[in-house]
Amino acid sequence: MLQYPQFDPVIFQIGPFQARWYGMMYVVGVVLGWALGRWRASRPGSGWTASEMDDFVTYLILGIVLGGRLGYVFFYNASYYLSNPTEIIAVWNGGMSFHGGVLGVIAACALFARNKGKSLLAVGDFVAPLVPPGLFFGRLGNFINGELWGRHTDGWWGMVFPGAGNLPRHPSQLYEALLEGLALFVILWWYSSKPRPRGAVGGLFLLGYGVFRFLVEFAREPDAQLGFVAMNWMSMGQVLCLPMILLGVWLMSRKQ
Repeated sequence: MLQYPQFDPVIFQIGPFQARWYGMMYVVGVVLGWALGRWRASRPGSGWTASEMDDFVTYLILGIVLGGRLGYVFFYNASYYLSNPTEIIAVWNGGMSFHGGVLGVIAACALFARNKGKSLLAVGDFVAPLVPPGLFFGRLGNFINGELWGRHTDGWWGMVFPGAGNLPRHPSQLYEALLEGLALFVILWWYSSKPRPRGAVGGLFLLGYGVFRFLVEFAREPDAQLGFVAMNWMSMGQVLCLPMILLGVWLMSRKQ
């Protein structure tokens, strides 16, 4: 059994202001995605300029934060947040939904595409390889927060998480960081290095994330307030991955 590091979630505090590792992980992910995007924009034939990437970051941040938070509120704990509406803005306490974030980023891409006269699918293809680094650091933030832990395991890699009882659990946050973050980044970066049909890169992102997340959910503890939501074995995360997988397959199978 591995020892879970006892992280202090607060990096530093000045008066009432607290800088937390959870929020910092999102900042690192966005900055890295922005830097990679500027590099991609500088490549011949990218169809983008560095200044367009700078503009898109604002859309991206709004899409991630608003979509991720509202997705968590309505997908995972609507009754609680409707009864405690002031808690909706307390993102520093954790509670971001990737699937909500995807919807927010798609909305941001659509708005950006309309304002810049670009195709939504083309914008999605450009942006898709930039997302996994943010997922990697976001899952590290979950690990530091000691949240979204896995199910019980007897493996030597199991960890006892604070607030999760005395039994060792899968460090499922790290599984997701490696699969949804690192592995998906390598796959997308390689796949997008050659010309592909429009929508195929974005489709591979949806398919790859959906499959990786669906698999990791078997090691991840279902949300306590929901439990299994379909067929007595599927979690909400798995249910939300199904349309992603289907849309990804459809986009990759298109000829144009």
